[in-house]
Amino acid sequence: MKAWVQRVSEASVEVDGEKISEIGEGYLVLLGVTHDDDEAKADNIASRIAGIRIFEDENGKINRSIEDVGGSVIVVSQFTLYADTVHGRRPGFGNAARPEKAEPLYERVVSSLREKLGSSRVGTGRFGADMKVRLLNNGPFSIEITA
Repeated sequence: MKAWVQRVSEASVEVDGEKISEIGEGYLVLLGVTHDDDEAKADNIASRIAGIRIFEDENGKINRSIEDVGGSVIVVSQFTLYADTVHGRRPGFGNAARPEKAEPLYERVVSSLREKLGSSRVGTGRFGADMKVRLLNNGPFSIEITA
């Protein structure tokens, strides 16, 4: 499982012209699921997302988590994180889990984050939908977390 975590000043997700999630300060998380992922990995990556310290403290040090700053999170499913670009010019997606496996694990990550941060602080995209994702990356600061 991979999470591409982007520290944002604001972010939103639209589906069919309707804004379905919107946050201020926090994280936009792109989440990819692969074949050997399971519920334990989903819980682990959610804990790591909630606990990672990538916000500045009062001394300007990167030392505060999303919990510490009271920020919010939007989690968007992103199978393309498992793209294989080694051969040719068109990426292959055989490393990404099929939707019937990926969607429940995506939902598990969202549920676990909601337990840790509170439901009102965790938004989502729509699994499998054509989404328009907007963000104002703060830093920019983007990191990959794997489980």
